[in-house]
Amino acid sequence: MAKRSFWAWGMESDEPTAEQMKTAAEQLSKRYSVNLTPVAPPKPSGLSLRKPRITPPTALADICTSDDHDRAVHTYGRSFRDRIRAFNFDFPNPPDVVARPRNEHEVETVLEWCSTSGYAAIPFGGGSSTVAGFEPPEGYDGIVTIDMEGLGQVLEIDDISRSARIQGGVYGPALEDQLRPHGFTLRHYPQSFEFSTLGGWIATRSGGHYATNQTHIDDFVESVRMVTPAGLWESRRLPGSGAGPSPDRMAIGSEGILGIITEAWMRIQARPVFRASAGVTFPTFAAGAEAARRIVQTKLWPANCRLLDPVEAAAAAGMDGTKALLVLGFESSDIPQGELIRHAVDIARAAGGTIDDADIRVSDGSAGSSSSRTGRQGSVGAWRDSFLNMPYMKNHQAGLGLVTETMETAITWDRWPAMDKMVRDALQDTLNRVCGGGSVSCRFTHVYTDGPAPYFTFEGMGRLGAELEMYAEIKQAASDAIMAAGGTITHHHAVGRLHRPWYDQQRPDLFAQALKAAKLTLDPNGVLNPGLLIDA
Repeated sequence: MAKRSFWAWGMESDEPTAEQMKTAAEQLSKRYSVNLTPVAPPKPSGLSLRKPRITPPTALADICTSDDHDRAVHTYGRSFRDRIRAFNFDFPNPPDVVARPRNEHEVETVLEWCSTSGYAAIPFGGGSSTVAGFEPPEGYDGIVTIDMEGLGQVLEIDDISRSARIQGGVYGPALEDQLRPHGFTLRHYPQSFEFSTLGGWIATRSGGHYATNQTHIDDFVESVRMVTPAGLWESRRLPGSGAGPSPDRMAIGSEGILGIITEAWMRIQARPVFRASAGVTFPTFAAGAEAARRIVQTKLWPANCRLLDPVEAAAAAGMDGTKALLVLGFESSDIPQGELIRHAVDIARAAGGTIDDADIRVSDGSAGSSSSRTGRQGSVGAWRDSFLNMPYMKNHQAGLGLVTETMETAITWDRWPAMDKMVRDALQDTLNRVCGGGSVSCRFTHVYTDGPAPYFTFEGMGRLGAELEMYAEIKQAASDAIMAAGGTITHHHAVGRLHRPWYDQQRPDLFAQALKAAKLTLDPNGVLNPGLLIDA
């Protein structure tokens, strides 16, 4: 049976070969004028975790394991710092038990065991968190990670209302596979799609990669059902309601501190048939940003309106590093998209963009229907391939001392230019001081009528054994700059343990007190994901 890698993105079969790690070492050696020696990727045989401190009750024994590999997989997410620690077999505080309930009753039973025993209960979706969203807390005599993969079914489809009742543990590909025969899609595709779940998306307020209109998981939730230590929580299924504060809004983004999401009614859509795409180049990132603003404020609602600065465009789309790239895309199940893409291209050209008409791709989904001579090749196709492969490529760089990560935020258009300068300067200055140099790049992942969601990437050559300290200094400087500029500490990666210091600055103090009161009601013994969002 295929196993998840305990340190890398993906399965064990996705781990890099010795040859791939050698190639990565050669590339980085050339880029940073250093001499790097690749190391062999770690093997599960090297795992030696703390012995489990607790034993599940007999009634739960069949769904629980304390296997070292399983516990390692459930200790860390897949951020830079997670991979480095796992790569180095650094597992000082793994869960003692991994429980895999097969139905809601077993979720209740596991949660009751944890609550009455005072054990930390950590909900686990797909394990792709980049913010330490399920990392076990210190100070507990027992830690139980509750893996929801056993609740992975689409239970009911309402094709009249276009909604579906879906279990929270379903992974992205399995969800789409179950909707596809009915002609539907959820249309929520985060980059972690392959290794993330519906319940995880809801709990972390996930953002899909569609750039405008319906893209956040918030937009798709019709109602939520959670198991809490105090009982079941289920909201009424409605298209909308003005009846007081929304119970769904409290569940969305709760990050597992209030309950475990077992089911949700979700708004679904007919699968797209008509598509159109184009890549427009700009002499500067600022010119591309102005085009993106104009396009989104016309409310054309492109599915993709992703802007890459020259560094990103060179790395991800095969360009020469002198121009920014705006990737535009439209789709619909019913309406041809050619007219919409051409309107968007005209707006981009008026803002200083360049594109040949022959490079606009329009398709109705049938074989040979594209009107473009480039099809999926060229900069847009190269970007798409890079986007899908990026998490896997980072595996190749592990153990070489590279310090690299991404961080996203959101800001209103009027404050965006000042933020861009503040964050870039903070990142570059700290990279120069900590790493002796490095690169900073930015792209827009989402755009709104009132502002963009910029996604910064930094990279520098660190020192083996000191990567985590160097990373922490860079992350601190950039996060402080984001807050000083008036942005959010996270647009779609959630808060977790990593972003908690800046989240505390962003939220109103009275809201924190209200959240504590809600947790006390729903989780009176404080066992659910302690330390996230509020103090344990």
